[in-house]
Amino acid sequence: MHYVPRILVTGGAGFIGSFLCERLLDTGAEVLCVDNFFTGRRSNVAHLLENPRFEIMRHDITFPLFVEVDQIYNLACPASPIHYQHDPVQTTKTSVHGAINMLGLAKRVKARILQASTSEVYGDPDVHPQREDYWGNVNPIGIRSCYDEGKRCAETLFFDYYRQHKVQIKVARIFNTYGPRMHPNDGRVVSNFIVQALQGRDITIYGDGRQTRSFCFVSDLVDGLMRLMNSDDAITGPINLGNPGEFTMLELAEKVIELTGSTSKITHKPLPQDDPRKRRPDITRANEQLQWRPKVTLEDGLRPTIEYFREEIRNLV
Repeated sequence: MHYVPRILVTGGAGFIGSFLCERLLDTGAEVLCVDNFFTGRRSNVAHLLENPRFEIMRHDITFPLFVEVDQIYNLACPASPIHYQHDPVQTTKTSVHGAINMLGLAKRVKARILQASTSEVYGDPDVHPQREDYWGNVNPIGIRSCYDEGKRCAETLFFDYYRQHKVQIKVARIFNTYGPRMHPNDGRVVSNFIVQALQGRDITIYGDGRQTRSFCFVSDLVDGLMRLMNSDDAITGPINLGNPGEFTMLELAEKVIELTGSTSKITHKPLPQDDPRKRRPDITRANEQLQWRPKVTLEDGLRPTIEYFREEIRNLV
């Protein structure tokens, strides 16, 4: 009889988590989606509910979870500044207590576990592009610290569980990711610009607009996460997953205006505290160890994302 792996995705009703659940079901796996719906949305996974191999559970991973699974993707944590700064103590708890609980589960059931870490562990980097051996430049007491330091501590826990308890770990450092199912009000630059452009409002750029980001389409990222999870035992990471194409905020705003056909003008506001000036992944390690590199260009990824937001806005009217 064919063995069907059972896979837990925490934060599975979130933007990235929902696409991951979808792809895992496509492989024939059983998927347990766990979410407390702080930022995750039922609508993101509603189309999966009819699949007999899909199960959804409302649960907050700051509390222990007792299930039997073969693999764990730990994606649970608010990831946009608006959401993670709303309750910074809870954000740190989700990263730290959540990691302890999921690692404890992995240790108990001998599951392989992947941590969705972040490029924010590099802070406002002095090294460009960012390589995995760079330790970062992070403010430990700023308004972004709950997320940055929470994720850094989670990585510490993962490697200590690996060394101390021989838990099979994988750590992915995710750079800016975008696509359909992003939260319209998450304050991230791609969703902000698209929503403002579609509504004909001024596009808000913080600072002079010369700060850069690299944007990875969600399908490319999910492919990278699955390749990392199923890679050789010796590959623990951390591994950067992101698109090395680098764009200024002005370039992104102009591209969004062009693709939406908007009449929006660009306005400038002061830069928020600790906002990184540059962000671009060095993906040499992902390329060599996982044979992974992103395929979707910014323009090709923005088109379906814009259509998604167009529909979302239409439904709000």
